[in-house]
Amino acid sequence: MVGLFLTSEAGATLVEYGVALILAITIGGAALVSLSNQTGTNMETACGVMQLGGRVENNCNVDGG
Repeated sequence: MVGLFLTSEAGATLVEYGVALILAITIGGAALVSLSNQTGTNMETACGVMQLGGRVENNCNVDGG
């Protein structure tokens, strides 16, 4: 019985898919956080440039106000 369990690879595929899924979620989440941070930085920079050019008032808030 134990020998059959050790030589069976039926559950290995499920574990491999689970590890791949966790890895994909982790990498994807990190990429989204990085993209979000970069987008926020770009918006702040654009707002600052528009303020210097006199195109907007001093009301560029984080919430878009």
